[in-house]
Amino acid sequence: MSDRTAADAADTTDAERWLDLEVKLAYQERLIHELDKLVREFGARLDKAERELAEIKQAVPPPLPLGAANEPPPHY
Repeated sequence: MSDRTAADAADTTDAERWLDLEVKLAYQERLIHELDKLVREFGARLDKAERELAEIKQAVPPPLPLGAANEPPPHY
């Protein structure tokens, strides 16, 4: 009878371990999906920011070349 009790205890321990692993896996899968969603959102925000920056660069006039036209008068 003691052999059977030890086997039952081992089965219970194995079942508890499997359950623990399954719970951990479920949490990890959920976390991976949440992080994937977050990375995709940040990627979309970055793409938008890059497009806006390119539009701003096109809208701003180019700087004037350095030289006599931009130098202050000699009395400064």
